[in-house]
Amino acid sequence: MKTLSKIDFYFFANILFVLVFLFIPSKNFSQIQKIEKFLDGVKITDIKNDAKDIWVSTEGNGIFRYIFWKKKWINFSTSNRRLKQNFFYCIETSPRYIWAGSANGLYIYDKKRYKWKKKTFSKGGQYGNWIRALEYDKKNKTLWIGRFKFLSKYNLRRRKYYDYNLTVDNNDKTNSIKSLYLDGDSLLWIGTEAGLHKFNMKGNLKKKSGLSFFDNNNDFFNNEGEQVSISSMLTEQNNIWYGTNEFVTNDNPEFNVGGLYKFNREIDWTKFDEHNGLPGNGILDLELAGNYIWVAVYKFNPEKKFEIGKGIAIINRVSNSIILVKESEIPNNVNALHFDGTNMWVGTNNGIFKIPLSNNIVADFNKK
Repeated sequence: MKTLSKIDFYFFANILFVLVFLFIPSKNFSQIQKIEKFLDGVKITDIKNDAKDIWVSTEGNGIFRYIFWKKKWINFSTSNRRLKQNFFYCIETSPRYIWAGSANGLYIYDKKRYKWKKKTFSKGGQYGNWIRALEYDKKNKTLWIGRFKFLSKYNLRRRKYYDYNLTVDNNDKTNSIKSLYLDGDSLLWIGTEAGLHKFNMKGNLKKKSGLSFFDNNNDFFNNEGEQVSISSMLTEQNNIWYGTNEFVTNDNPEFNVGGLYKFNREIDWTKFDEHNGLPGNGILDLELAGNYIWVAVYKFNPEKKFEIGKGIAIINRVSNSIILVKESEIPNNVNALHFDGTNMWVGTNNGIFKIPLSNNIVADFNKK
């Protein structure tokens, strides 16, 4: 009988390892695809990366930076005197700068000078300095700033800020920005507490040219609710996904009905909510990874008037099927999602979780 050479032995051993790895039962998934937790006890509000590091904004603990090659977290907060603010709502990155939005202004970190500085806005009063959304346009070297009152733009080349009043029909909530999303290289979607602005960036915002407004009239958002509050957005192929807030009370059960909407840019609106598989109607964040939309879900209590976290749902963007993530390690209060190309980062009320997506994690969750 022919005996195996050393090379043959290692070849067949590797094949055996791969077969075992692929067909091992899903109950052992957490041992192979280890979900890592960081920043225990910290409430995460937003997550971004700058191609090298992960940047995280928090409610009460300042800003964190995760350096991949060192596997090390660095904190900027009042506790170490690296920052004069601890409460942040959003964060955005660029090759040179990091921007973080707070309730009293925009904080800017210069990575070359290792320094933070603060920018406040005179227009809009106190609420005008509540920064709730940030979106960086790397092509045009522009930062879009969504404020509780007014939209602002910072031109990095000219080092100049511009403010815009987007109010429609004297409704202040149409000028209260909640989310921003760049769609290709020509469109900016601006989500507000009472509808959605679409801006063609070839136009002029001062003159409101290139600007359109959509609310829950004229068949948009299925004509549902008294108004629609846009919490998050993303695009894939020919579709736009809009996450909306749920805010209903016993006295006003139709105010913000919530839900996730998939719009084909023409006429068709597909809605996902409690009626077809989501664990709640409120949407806090969306993220795209391959064929799947990851959704951070909550349910609003109409009596006590607060949000109840309902974890993560994963939607197949082709079949529209819904998978609920039932992972005991991850809390239900999920505030932010970010895919770095390899890992899904999940920001919660109690820390941040890194989920490797190198294998078919969705199939594994479906088997649990």
